[in-house]
Amino acid sequence: MAASAPASYLIRVEARPMTGNFLERTRDAKKIIVVDFGFLGDSVHLTPALWEIKRNYPRAQLHTLSAIVGAEVLKLAPCVDRPWAIPLTGKSPPWWKHWGVLRALRRERFDVAFNFTGSDRSLFAMIFIGAPNGLAYVGRKHFWNRWIPAEWVARSPGGQPVYEQRRQLLAAGGGMLMQPARFDFAIPPDAIQWAQSVVPENAMHFSINASTPEKEWPMQHWIALAKTLLQSDQSLSIVATASSKLRERDRLAELAREVNNPRLRKIESPEIPQLAAILQRCRLQIGGDSGILHLAMALNVPTLTVFKQHSGIQDWLPVGPHHRHVIAPTLAAISVEQVSKEALEQLR
Repeated sequence: MAASAPASYLIRVEARPMTGNFLERTRDAKKIIVVDFGFLGDSVHLTPALWEIKRNYPRAQLHTLSAIVGAEVLKLAPCVDRPWAIPLTGKSPPWWKHWGVLRALRRERFDVAFNFTGSDRSLFAMIFIGAPNGLAYVGRKHFWNRWIPAEWVARSPGGQPVYEQRRQLLAAGGGMLMQPARFDFAIPPDAIQWAQSVVPENAMHFSINASTPEKEWPMQHWIALAKTLLQSDQSLSIVATASSKLRERDRLAELAREVNNPRLRKIESPEIPQLAAILQRCRLQIGGDSGILHLAMALNVPTLTVFKQHSGIQDWLPVGPHHRHVIAPTLAAISVEQVSKEALEQLR
């Protein structure tokens, strides 16, 4: 999972009631912006709502504003005409220092803005972008909320997938939702061809890293799991990936060194289209609480995930019979035997 549930999900604020049908009032919009500073998993969960916006406003250009990795994900969504990005990594300047991007967005003269999180920084960006019509979930109650030309929608209770919560904002605005939710990512042919050259047949994917060490299964568990699965089936291969971060690359190198089996292949720093193509070729995605889980779900790849119990976890669990998860108060309490048993059952 890319992130735990945003803080705004947990805050109860009185919302201004809707005044009629937002969709009907804005039906003639020519240019729409969705402001959502999401990373990998958040942007995956945003995509079904983007498809609904495109369906309800078929003549409008649809733009998005997100973190860099989020924009890379949204480039795979054919419903998005232009994904914009603002650097939001720990080493980047504060988002509000990227005036160049915000000024460029203001010059686009958007007719409508949508905000599916209600986070402070995304609402500030909406103010600067200046779309005259907006639809947003209620976030924290601030005096400057009145500066935002938006209809405010109270959040429905959790307990449903995050992508469904995003879509419910459109339902509140008068949009009829298409069922079921769709992701429909389009992976570039060159990425597919590349993945065919590096991912063998009968492979599974290991996603051993997460955004923080607290979300990562112990390294010795991953090593033991890899050895167990490779010994169980001599035709099986494992592809393990890591981002360009040094900590992640070190963990990947340790896995490859300790397993010491040519049927375990490590790939460092794949681009988002390449990562999607890797996942699409694999029979199973095994990993922790990271955005890769949600990308695999969107690509209809079976998943097996180890989770540390936390508030709001139900909103982030993939739904369906080909998705399994093991949850415990601590990740160290999840045994290799539990995970290997689940994996072998899914591979049958």
